[in-house]
Amino acid sequence: MHKDTTTKVDTVKSFQLVKHFTFISLVVVFVGTLILSVLFTHWVRTVHRTKSEDYARLLIANLNHQVFYQFNIPVAWKFEKIQLRNKEQFELMDNVVRNALHSFQVDMVNIYNLNNVISYSFDHSLIGKKDVGGTTYQRAVLGETSSKLVQRGSFWEMLLGFPKEVKIITMAPLRAENPTLIFVKGKGIVFSPLQQQTALAERDGPVLGVFEVVRDITGDYRNIFQFQKWMVLSCTSVMGIIFLVLRLLVKRGEAFLERRAREQLELKEKLSRAERLSALGELTAGISHEIRNPLGIIRSSAELLKKKMDRYEPANPVAGIIVEESGRLNTIITDFLNFAVPRTPHLSPVRVSEVIEKNLTFLAPRLKEQQVLLETRIERNLPVLMADPNMLYQAFLNILINALQAMKNGGRILVRANRSSGGVSIHFEDSGPGICSEYLGKVWDPFFTTKETGSGLGLGIVRNIIKSHGGEIHITNKPEGGAAVSILLTGSKGVDNGNGTDRR
Repeated sequence: MHKDTTTKVDTVKSFQLVKHFTFISLVVVFVGTLILSVLFTHWVRTVHRTKSEDYARLLIANLNHQVFYQFNIPVAWKFEKIQLRNKEQFELMDNVVRNALHSFQVDMVNIYNLNNVISYSFDHSLIGKKDVGGTTYQRAVLGETSSKLVQRGSFWEMLLGFPKEVKIITMAPLRAENPTLIFVKGKGIVFSPLQQQTALAERDGPVLGVFEVVRDITGDYRNIFQFQKWMVLSCTSVMGIIFLVLRLLVKRGEAFLERRAREQLELKEKLSRAERLSALGELTAGISHEIRNPLGIIRSSAELLKKKMDRYEPANPVAGIIVEESGRLNTIITDFLNFAVPRTPHLSPVRVSEVIEKNLTFLAPRLKEQQVLLETRIERNLPVLMADPNMLYQAFLNILINALQAMKNGGRILVRANRSSGGVSIHFEDSGPGICSEYLGKVWDPFFTTKETGSGLGLGIVRNIIKSHGGEIHITNKPEGGAAVSILLTGSKGVDNGNGTDRR
């Protein structure tokens, strides 16, 4: 038994290890997926920033070209000096800048002169402000284009990397496009065809100022956030479904393994019990046969002695006691033999109601003596069964005697018999104290008894008889008190029509 229990525990532990490993693997995969989604989103943001910077450089390059050729050259030709304080020049600059950036997503354009003063801006309130360009302005003056992100939002928005507002600010130099090819003659600027072609190809002239372009990319960041959100939700949903499926499979696996382990344990217990009973049966049968012969001689001799003593000393009870105890011992030995070597039923058509009636007739004096009220509810026209009437009589008698022994101070016995699926169901109920719950599982064990006298084989013999007929027997306690024995017998031959004949 200890070995079987150890095997069951080892099986359960192995499955528990597999279950834990599966769940841990699922958690690791889920966490890894979340990390990958975060890294992927970070990569998308990085790529997006790079593309935004490239896009801003292209805008500034186009803006530089348009400002130089549509503003710088015409103003230099007309006014000889660029002064954005001049309303006409400012309006021309504004017109050139807005036309160049038409249909492009640009929130703000600022143009700084070489003194770090804003000379032009979409926001007129910024014009004239000095030293607001910072380090990016200094880098642009040196000919380097650079960008920076400006983010604003709550603590959690900034922590999660998706602020409420995101802007990219790009600063680049405003260059003269190959000014060496440009010369002033009087108030005019003269280009030769070769000079014009070269000017378009070579644009790295001196820095005339600094462009600052501000673009709002909040919408793009929100799209990235939505993408990441849906990715995480999708991963969570998929992992959740996988988790539920695995949990269902694990539950079924646990139930299956537990059922298999329980079945194996029960099978081994039955096999062990059968081996013990077989050995016990052989031992009991041998001993019973050896005891029964001298016991018969003792009883016969005691009966002869009693007859002689009744003539000379009738008040002496010794011989009667010997006869009585010999009979009781013979009954016990008979129980041993019946349990150890179960008889094979000799089947014949039997009416259960007649067997029960025979039992009740035999026990009527004892029922009256113990003041036990008998109630019968036997259905008419019960099916006729193929059974051994003598064995059924013995089984029912043992059950009724147990009920009487449980009610020494009177009580009530109910006997019911009715049709059941494929046979007859018989119920014996008493109003005694019932069976202690801790003993319910032991009542079928041989030699187990709670009585001061008795072999503890009565119920075992009853079960052997019922099982030999292919039936089922169960013992329970009633809620209101008392024990209830339920028997199901199958193998009906026909149906009693009430006239003593069978209806096929």
